Amino acid sequence: MRRGLLLILSSPSGAGKSTLSKRLMAWDPTIRFSVSATTRAPREGEVHGRDYFFRTRDEFRTMVADGQMLEHAEVFGNFYGSPRGPVEQAMSEGRDTLFDVDWQGGQQIRNSALGRDVVSVFILPPSIAELERRLRGRGQDSDEVIDHRMAKSRDEISHWAEYDYVLINHDLDRAEAELRTIVMAERLRRDRQPALTGLVRDMNGEFENR
Repeated sequence: MRRGLLLILSSPSGAGKSTLSKRLMAWDPTIRFSVSATTRAPREGEVHGRDYFFRTRDEFRTMVADGQMLEHAEVFGNFYGSPRGPVEQAMSEGRDTLFDVDWQGGQQIRNSALGRDVVSVFILPPSIAELERRLRGRGQDSDEVIDHRMAKSRDEISHWAEYDYVLINHDLDRAEAELRTIVMAERLRRDRQPALTGLVRDMNGEFENR
């Protein structure tokens, strides 16, 4: 059985990362989404272990100190991070874990003890004008929020070269097909198939017994 992958998807807001994540998991339901831990209070309808792992600040700090977080950050006064335990369990079962994180979170995961199993993909919009059009087309955010997202996107896009693969999301169907291709190719890498050594050894034995 192969080891599971740590698949990192990053993009500026509006480039299609969340939609592509959902499509990828619909294509292969064995892919698990990394559930984050947070110190913020649960919102109505949120379930511990499904939406987030809710922790106290002391519990979260202990997890960080003990190396139980693959990445973490403080956002608006609350801590967020990716617990290591569930990811390692999925890897041992040959299941891939999908991370929807920014470039800073991706960098921490790549630099972690599990970094050799990381496959990172950055999703670019076809143009900045198209990125803004998509954000405004959602009809969910105020002009102020959209301006903030656009300003932040410049910094996010500047880190594109740190990723293994870069997809330009001209069309969702095409981008999804390309993302599937990346996952299938990475699963077939020789160093991700530990059973190959034994298989080839058995084949050599067959040659000798002919």
